Amino acid sequence: MKIYTKTGDGGTTSLIGGKRVGKNHPRVEAYGSVDELMAHLGYLRDSLDEREQEETREELLQILHTLMNVASNLACEGDSVKNLPKISDREIRYLEEAIDRMQGDLPAIDKFTLPGGHPLVSLAHIGRTVCRRAERNAAAIDCDQEQHVKSQ
Repeated sequence: MKIYTKTGDGGTTSLIGGKRVGKNHPRVEAYGSVDELMAHLGYLRDSLDEREQEETREELLQILHTLMNVASNLACEGDSVKNLPKISDREIRYLEEAIDRMQGDLPAIDKFTLPGGHPLVSLAHIGRTVCRRAERNAAAIDCDQEQHVKSQ
């Protein structure tokens, strides 16, 4: 199977469900930012020591699975969304608890933090900034949250 289809050569791409939109469509921007975030988090995960940081690696893997579902939901319009995995309240709680746990291990932040100091810190900063862009892009989409989030 080839990794290119040539169907986007005219500047359009297909959303899940088949609707064609411009490659600069807000949905494409949103799921593209999530895809980029996943690439950075995958690189961060691969950069962690397999033995010493196994718990963090597993946490990042769970986050990557959730982000894949987020991206698929962002790439969908209309009735096709009902066939996609939903983002559960449980997954949202997991992410919030992971953030709280990680933040609890850090000193209180009372000023802006410059990126750098260690390659892993820099990778985490890149992930943070891409995540913020993905959030802004997703917020720009007019989507019904109840349609995409399922309580569990």
